[in-house]
Amino acid sequence: MTDEVGVITGDLTVHTARLASVMLQYTGAEEWYTLTGSPAMVPDKGLDCLHAAVPAAVALGGEATVPQ
Repeated sequence: MTDEVGVITGDLTVHTARLASVMLQYTGAEEWYTLTGSPAMVPDKGLDCLHAAVPAAVALGGEATVPQ
């Protein structure tokens, strides 16, 4: 069963995606904000790689988004 066209049958290729929600907050605040580009695909190198890349992008300032 698919969302787009309902039931499909036959030889199929299946793709699974690992998505990570990337959120930011002011230290000590209660509100969380979604970083533009979230949810993001977890890279093949793993979640640790994404977790390192996000603070690096934010530290650059400007209009940081989730690194691709």
